[in-house]
Amino acid sequence: MSAVPVPLNAIPVKGDVAALWQWCLDIARRRRQGLRPVDADLPLSWSRAQGYALQHGWDDEARTLFALFKPLLDRHGDDAAWTIGQLGQSLDGCIATHRGDSCFVNGPEGLVHLHRLRALCDAVIVGASTVCLDNPQLTTRRVPGDNPTRVVLDPSLRVPAGARVFTDGQAPTLLVCDVAHRARAELRLGAAHVVALPRHAALGHRLSLAEVVGALRARGLRLLFVEGGGVTVSAFVQQHCLDRLHLIVAPVVIGAGHPGLQVRRSDAMGDALRPPARTFALGGDVLWDLALSKPPRPVSD
Repeated sequence: MSAVPVPLNAIPVKGDVAALWQWCLDIARRRRQGLRPVDADLPLSWSRAQGYALQHGWDDEARTLFALFKPLLDRHGDDAAWTIGQLGQSLDGCIATHRGDSCFVNGPEGLVHLHRLRALCDAVIVGASTVCLDNPQLTTRRVPGDNPTRVVLDPSLRVPAGARVFTDGQAPTLLVCDVAHRARAELRLGAAHVVALPRHAALGHRLSLAEVVGALRARGLRLLFVEGGGVTVSAFVQQHCLDRLHLIVAPVVIGAGHPGLQVRRSDAMGDALRPPARTFALGGDVLWDLALSKPPRPVSD
């Protein structure tokens, strides 16, 4: 298990993590602009079969960071339509105490990782409960990189109009709500910031997350990051709308708290979800990198 380095405000030096991160941001920019995966100026090689590979001269910490993010960085062309999730929880599968205290289940390294994922993706998605409880900013303030578009899943329009994601002007924000609340949502935020979709009886009167993903991609938001909370990330897994999951487990036992990842119950171990997995150390926590979908198709050079 490799340890993921976490510099906060490091000055890039050739071959180190800070320098590699700048190239990761450049790869994300190229993807968004529809440019070729590589050119002569990029210190990484590219092949249709293997995706990106580091050239010589990088230190071990940079190589570890690259290995963690390579599945995301390799998304280009048609395969840029991809959804990754992240969830932090305790050893006994809780994201907070029974009273809702979640400060802090995971360590500071997990926060930096969270901000890196935001910087590499087009949009960050959270549920209404996360915004109501935490009033997050969903920006990249802990790392260099552009802020993603923020997406709030709020079918019943529970999130206060004064929430920071709607008022701070740090990044574009979209509200996804039930069609029954379209008029009220558009009056509050403007039609351009509202995505109204139906709820489905077959899904327990919930939104179809495949329809949510489709609506966001129709707006040019192709690489999506589902940040939380536990109910939202679990719903993406249950509806088979998550391609990758970074599950960060902290060495703490909470007991009878708010549950983290929840999936369909398996009656037999042979039916249990057992995705290909890698592990990385994040400080004292362990990041499980779970592949929930097939690897990308070859992309032309």
